[in-house]
Amino acid sequence: MALLGVNIDHVATVRQARRTDEPDPVWAAAEAELGGGDGITFHLREDRRHIGDRDARLLRETVGVKLNMEMAIAPEIVDIACELGPDQSTLVPERRQELTTEGGLDVVAHAAAIERAVRRLTDGGVTVSAFIEPLEDQIRAAADCGCKAVELWTGAYAHAEGADQLAAALDHLRAGIEIGHRAGLEVHGGHGLTYRNIAAVAALEGFGEFNIGHSIVSRAVFVGLREAVRQMKDLLERHAPRETR
Repeated sequence: MALLGVNIDHVATVRQARRTDEPDPVWAAAEAELGGGDGITFHLREDRRHIGDRDARLLRETVGVKLNMEMAIAPEIVDIACELGPDQSTLVPERRQELTTEGGLDVVAHAAAIERAVRRLTDGGVTVSAFIEPLEDQIRAAADCGCKAVELWTGAYAHAEGADQLAAALDHLRAGIEIGHRAGLEVHGGHGLTYRNIAAVAALEGFGEFNIGHSIVSRAVFVGLREAVRQMKDLLERHAPRETR
């Protein structure tokens, strides 16, 4: 069964809507752990629109499971990650005007800069993943840059309309998993995954981890974060490939 990384960014988004001190994403991380989350994911953006430096520092001090820092390859953020020392850094594209991360990082186009960032992070003891679309050239470029993992963008599946688009998106993910494993990479998945659509992706063989945030935080409004995480973990277990259950 794939592990569940719980993205707590949207807890911080609610806090920042009023520029106050609650809800605290650090408390949210603790609740996610108590609900069975295998990891905590946060995105320290250059503009600090939700997670801030204080949050990142306290998460590193308090999280007892895998801590995954999503980040741009901007030198300032790389410096912070090297000092902070998360268990994993996931390199993502970042645009100021976007509501959330859209699409994958173009590793092919930015290979030189990404390789420099990966080298610095790796030298600091941080495992590096790249958030990319399930395309062969991007997956191989991530491996060539020194990444140990890739997180395949599942947005095409999440936003598919009709059976044909859905089947094509799943085929692309299957192929991406196979290519990633052949390149010696761990393969993760994320973006747009919800309680309603997780089943088909969870059933694919080869995903080692899913990072899910918005859907879990949305359900937590009604059932609490601990229970929302438990429910997602239950779905991952129920729909996992048979041999991994």
